[in-house]
Amino acid sequence: MGISKSIAVVAAVTFLHVFAFLLSIGAESRRSTGKVVPDEYDERTYCLYDSDASTVYGVSAFFTILVSQLFISGVTRCLCFGRVLSAGGARTCAITSFVLAWITFLIAEACLIAGSVRNAYHTKYLGDYTKHDLKSCAALRKGVFAAAAAMTFLSLVFDLAYYWSYTRADTGGWVKHHNEVGVGMTDYGPDVRSREYNDNKGQVGGPPV
Repeated sequence: MGISKSIAVVAAVTFLHVFAFLLSIGAESRRSTGKVVPDEYDERTYCLYDSDASTVYGVSAFFTILVSQLFISGVTRCLCFGRVLSAGGARTCAITSFVLAWITFLIAEACLIAGSVRNAYHTKYLGDYTKHDLKSCAALRKGVFAAAAAMTFLSLVFDLAYYWSYTRADTGGWVKHHNEVGVGMTDYGPDVRSREYNDNKGQVGGPPV
């Protein structure tokens, strides 16, 4: 792979993951909260929730990290459909990082979608009219989107380690092949050509009298 292409891939993956990370942090800080308020028409109380900005942030982060993961998988052909990587530590590191990147990616996605759905549920339904004395309002617990942010960051680390190891193993295979070709061509050096020329000259002149 060319250096310019590798830099572009790293920049794109880093940008998308960092953007998803910031969205996850924003979703955690903007979690929907509710407060008990009295109904102006009767003696009942109900839970009034604020905006669902956290859901918007969570869904946006979900699709952002999804695009990033699909992008790097497409570039490397998901490690399974491309060229065979050269054996060695780079290939082992690439396989390990690939598995860990997908595990952290799936955990991040699960946290994002679960937190978004749960947060949207609380912001959509404004009240509970089956109880007359509400003391607190249910809300998404702390840490769901924070966990998604942490997994997004780890996914970025493993994705970059995977891509770096993948390019090393891929380049190593080309260098090995190139060296083998070079070794095979050493038999046709200047000394060999000189000996072949002298042999041919002796054959044309014939045996000495």
